[in-house]
Amino acid sequence: MPKSISPFASATTLVRALRQRKVSAVDLLEAYLGRVDRVNPMLNAVVVQDRRAARAQARKADDEASRGEWRGPLHGLPMTVKEAFDLKGHPTTIGYPSMTGNMARQDALTVQRLKAAGAIVFGKSNVPLNNGDIQTYNAVYGTTNNPWDVTRGVGGSSGGGAVAMAAGLAGLEYGSDIGGSIRNPAAYCGVYGHKTTWGIVPKRGHQLARTPVAEADLGVLGPIARSANDLALALKVTIGPDLLTSSGVRYALPAAPRSLKGMRIAVWLDDPLAPVDDAVRAPIEAAGLTLRKAGAIVDFKARPKFDAQQAHDTYMVLLAAQAYTRRPDFAQLKAMAEQLDPSDNSAMAMHLRLATQSFKQHFDAQQQRETLRWAWHDFFQKYDVMITPVTTTAAFKHDHSEPATNRVLTVNGQATDYFAQLFWAGLAVCPLLPATSAPVGFTPEGLPVGLQIIGPEMGDFKTIWVASQLERLLGAYTPPAALAI
Repeated sequence: MPKSISPFASATTLVRALRQRKVSAVDLLEAYLGRVDRVNPMLNAVVVQDRRAARAQARKADDEASRGEWRGPLHGLPMTVKEAFDLKGHPTTIGYPSMTGNMARQDALTVQRLKAAGAIVFGKSNVPLNNGDIQTYNAVYGTTNNPWDVTRGVGGSSGGGAVAMAAGLAGLEYGSDIGGSIRNPAAYCGVYGHKTTWGIVPKRGHQLARTPVAEADLGVLGPIARSANDLALALKVTIGPDLLTSSGVRYALPAAPRSLKGMRIAVWLDDPLAPVDDAVRAPIEAAGLTLRKAGAIVDFKARPKFDAQQAHDTYMVLLAAQAYTRRPDFAQLKAMAEQLDPSDNSAMAMHLRLATQSFKQHFDAQQQRETLRWAWHDFFQKYDVMITPVTTTAAFKHDHSEPATNRVLTVNGQATDYFAQLFWAGLAVCPLLPATSAPVGFTPEGLPVGLQIIGPEMGDFKTIWVASQLERLLGAYTPPAALAI
């Protein structure tokens, strides 16, 4: 790779260099594979590799380029995807040792679309067990470490992918999000991530969904990158209906805004349900003031008209239905729930009850969710976006103690619920809204801080654009000093 092209460059910069023939697809791939060899052992981000296939794809990409043939906007770009995506010839385990023989017979639909756009998918990144934690570790692939401090976690569940971006191990990453799984690790690792509007990127071939299944509620797919513009680049090539509706459905998302001047931005800095550490809150507040200085109308008091506790409770009911019913040990969970003492209100008991909820409970939550969707819709008639924290703290020390419900985080010196992070994630997930995570500074300890930008349904390019303006105003992605080699 020419010295003028950094492995930490944005995907947009890399594909431009490929198109201008300043670097070949083969050389770019080998440069990233070399970094994986040198850097990945201490981080454990990329856990599946298909170098043989990737090298063949790179050679083909260069041959096509020599003839002036370009597959699409990602032509020749080496990238990774989350382990939960099917990659032909490789297992999809989502961390279960029993699934190591679960070989994919074809690529997930999103992977197919990325490859059709010219991307070279050379590997998969690590996840927590069942994609269900705000840390990334499992018995199949081990623990992924934070590139800013290897004693700390990376978030989850798209944790390996965020590390791959932060450490310069690939040009782009694609992940998934149902509880902050893109935004949380992006914030912990100092990169960008986008949770898409629900349904605009089909999930076929993700999370073991190979046979025809209903489009799962809440969960979405989306990109992780080193630049906000890369998020839009990746989204454009993956958005679109699946085959069942493709003959009549098109997604024409509104274009991004053109100016911050007069843009109406609300900022929700803290909440008693999920207190935010001062070291995280301060950079987010400063980012809001920076947007105001740039011409936006910024309101730190505006809120949608709903009860925050009720909204969070609704989200937790819907999330449990998705998170637990897909687990292979569901029958065991059900048996445990049936044996609970009615007076047991422990965190574990509450989780078990949610895990085995009745259809009536789930149905009622769906109706409550519609009320939330309309409340947000009304809010976005007055405001363009809502900025909130992504996480309550910066990346915390590895904690693999069990049960996870007993874990705690320290916020301003006080012990708080480990899963309180889900409050901020759920603000966008439950009502099916798009949300972009953007790095906006560092804690006094030197750990990255991110915020999330929530927008109206189908407003994906708006939230990404606001992230790009923060990138312009606050500075571009900064790699960890120890890895800038």
